[in-house]
Amino acid sequence: MKFDRDQAIEIATEAIRAEGYEQASVKALSERLGISRSSFYNTFGSREELFAEVIRRYAPSAPDAPLYGRVEGRILPLIEGVARNICRVRSRDKQGHGCIIVNSICELCPSPAGPAQMLADLATASVERIEELLATAQTQNEIPPEANLRALALALQNMMIGLNVLSKVVRSEEELWLLAETTLKGLGLYPTPGNRPSV
Repeated sequence: MKFDRDQAIEIATEAIRAEGYEQASVKALSERLGISRSSFYNTFGSREELFAEVIRRYAPSAPDAPLYGRVEGRILPLIEGVARNICRVRSRDKQGHGCIIVNSICELCPSPAGPAQMLADLATASVERIEELLATAQTQNEIPPEANLRALALALQNMMIGLNVLSKVVRSEEELWLLAETTLKGLGLYPTPGNRPSV
């Protein structure tokens, strides 16, 4: 039977999501994939390289992915939609495994070794992207000109990470959304009728 690299990466993704990066050793992953350790290294280079590929493939399907693509129109409805999507996706994750990126940040950061720096760079880039979107929202009069964009971006990132972590114990979409809605309103980032796109 021919080795299916794409399927192998899916299997590795679920192993890391469920058990964590450290538990997903080369030995454990090789056994799960039904290959030798030498075949693992020949195929993926190293566990860290495999992990980087797992993250690259996962990111476009993550619930917050719409924040990082091309964005047109109002920003606050986009942010609300992403928050609702996180609540929906995480509450329907029957195993409660959560987001592989958030799980790995909690497990590995801060550390000078392994993929921790890559994860820290992802988190930093995420805050910077959110800050850019909020600057657009400011120019579109969705938020006040005096708003502290950096503080709001950090708060939004914190809310999204918090939803992913909390969803491991709070399984109700309604309760997760209650947290998100309260946070957005408290930050002044909840869309008003004037900020919503016309239907």
